[in-house]
Amino acid sequence: MTDALKILGQVNPSGSTLTDAYTVPAQKSATVSSVVVCNQSGSDVKFRISVAIAGAGDSPAQYLYYDVTVAPKDTFVAVIGVTLAATDVLRVYVNSGSVSVNVFGVEVS
Repeated sequence: MTDALKILGQVNPSGSTLTDAYTVPAQKSATVSSVVVCNQSGSDVKFRISVAIAGAGDSPAQYLYYDVTVAPKDTFVAVIGVTLAATDVLRVYVNSGSVSVNVFGVEVS
């Protein structure tokens, strides 16, 4: 097995759209060490983070964070250590398009 420490995903999602931030490639697994949500706007924003097993459709059971507020020009760091299997998907939702989301972790092949 080979471990690759890396940026797993970077997205600037459109406001009010559930967006795939990282999908574990086939034949791999991953541990998400942190998710960084940066509010680049001048007003509060809210975000959500969910994990879908094998890319399943959206469901309330998948949410790790739901409508968490990030102050203007501020950053929220979620240090989570979530383990994912091949084809699992980490998704994000923001209520404003002025937010960047970075996913860091280890991919194992």
